[in-house]
Amino acid sequence: MKQTISALLLFCISIFAYAQTGTWSGKLDVQGTKLSLVFHLDGENPSMDSPDQGAKGIPIQVSRPASNSIKVTIPSLGASYEGVWMIRQIVGTFTQMNVSFPLTLTPGENKPARPQTPKPPYPYQTEEVSFTNGDIVLNGTLALPEGYSRQTPVLVMVTGSGIQNRDEELFEHKPFAVIADALARAGYATLRYDDRGFGSTGGNPLAWTTEDFKSDAEAAVNLLRSRFDKVGIIGHSEGGTIALMLAAEGKADFIVSLAGMAVSGAETLVSQNRISLLQAGVPEDIAEEYCKLLENSFSVKVNGGTMPVPSDFDIPEGLKRNYMAVLNQIQTPYMAQFLTLDVRPLLADITCPVLALNGTKDVQVDFGSNLDALRKGLKASDANLIESVESANHLLQQCKTGAVSEYRTIEETISPKVLETVIVWLSAL
Repeated sequence: MKQTISALLLFCISIFAYAQTGTWSGKLDVQGTKLSLVFHLDGENPSMDSPDQGAKGIPIQVSRPASNSIKVTIPSLGASYEGVWMIRQIVGTFTQMNVSFPLTLTPGENKPARPQTPKPPYPYQTEEVSFTNGDIVLNGTLALPEGYSRQTPVLVMVTGSGIQNRDEELFEHKPFAVIADALARAGYATLRYDDRGFGSTGGNPLAWTTEDFKSDAEAAVNLLRSRFDKVGIIGHSEGGTIALMLAAEGKADFIVSLAGMAVSGAETLVSQNRISLLQAGVPEDIAEEYCKLLENSFSVKVNGGTMPVPSDFDIPEGLKRNYMAVLNQIQTPYMAQFLTLDVRPLLADITCPVLALNGTKDVQVDFGSNLDALRKGLKASDANLIESVESANHLLQQCKTGAVSEYRTIEETISPKVLETVIVWLSAL
């Protein structure tokens, strides 16, 4: 009997040890906000993901103080998790900055559905391509509709700010793959490529600015000129701004701007901060005071002068610390140039057809001021279409609030109405 009990005990211990491996996930409840966490406990380099924040591969340290317990330390976040294995789950506590939250983990990762993501077989061809821009090598995918020829219109796809892959992947959404698929099925070719710094070689990432990403897009256009007679650009967010810049230089035959920025980078950053503060519950007068501080600082950075002192503004200590972090950020080449970015003076030089769509609930690029700038600055043309998309966010998903926290929870990658509008507009060119 004792031998049987001992064997059973050893068997249970082995189950516990085995159960604390693989991928486990759960949701933190932080004052009513659900935050997904995913722990990858296997291998020499275990890690944690925070999918709702777009963070992946955060290094963790894993220990097992007892056969049925586990401790995870996340040094970069000053956080830890301690839990006990209970049949099919790990029940424990997540602690950060001396604040603790209950967190129950279950096996695997519950990924949200992405029904629009294309799945093979495709009724069109794809071709892997590489091209260069100076010492930068860029890799991409050509989507080629059935029966394509030199006369088939083709679009270069330009991502928004930040180094992104060719699908502009975010929160398991792949908007550029969805757009390329829809266009190929409608008879239009596309080239989408990984941004410099993502799957490319050469260059100094710390020195790159919007001008460099614009130069990459121009290199993509030049690549396609050898194979197609009509080359356009479709850009999202900063990519829409780049499309407008290249159009003003006569480099595109037509352009599509999705949630693009036409007003200055400085104005956009102030607007983003104002909306973010108000959505976080900061009183309007404090939000406006902080935005005044940002406006003054950005103006000094662009035009010269003495930086304002945060103590001269009636804002809480937390926002003063945030402001000091902003001061460091605007010293980088990218941000310093982004503040000065303003395509309004260039709009009158654009002669090719322009389609611009911005969502009415976009909290990153204000639809009203940017669409108004395009309507005022572009020359009148029946070929242009400048429209707002009702209840759409920065990703042009149909949404409730437009908040960034919604992006992952929405199953829709991009509004079918937007895809339809783009295709109908292209067909009329």
